[in-house]
Amino acid sequence: MMIIKVMMLVAVFGITTFLGLMMANKFKERVKDLKTIRSILNIIETKIKYTYEPLPLIFEDLSKKFQNGIGIIFKVAKDKMKQTSAGEAWKYAIENSSTNMSEEDLSILKSLDKMLGKTDVEGQLSELELMKNFIETQIKKAEEEQSKNEKLYKNLGMTVGLALVIILV
Repeated sequence: MMIIKVMMLVAVFGITTFLGLMMANKFKERVKDLKTIRSILNIIETKIKYTYEPLPLIFEDLSKKFQNGIGIIFKVAKDKMKQTSAGEAWKYAIENSSTNMSEEDLSILKSLDKMLGKTDVEGQLSELELMKNFIETQIKKAEEEQSKNEKLYKNLGMTVGLALVIILV
């Protein structure tokens, strides 16, 4: 009987610690996703400026290059462009994405729908530059949140687990 109780206490501690680690990891993944978006915006800017490739082709290349949740956004947008405008496809892809980004991050990305396929090359380049500035700001915010909250959630998971173990003993 005592072995079962000890195993359950270890399980409770392990689960709460794991949950704390998962919550802490979300902050790290958000920063990673935003940095990926920054890289992608640079790629889009370069392709628009020098190759004049159409957006569906650019999005297809990006979806192949980035296989994570960010790459899926570009795959969904490319597929949706067959039925609707580039801006609507982008907005749909962002709204139906599964990433670690905050609502604020996603709303900034959604604002790209206003310029995709609707302006000339120079207009798109200036919009991309503006978007990169917004993303840089979001990266700084995300890094601050990560440094503040990552350790907190890791310690909180272990502390709650330890407190539950003490209470249950």
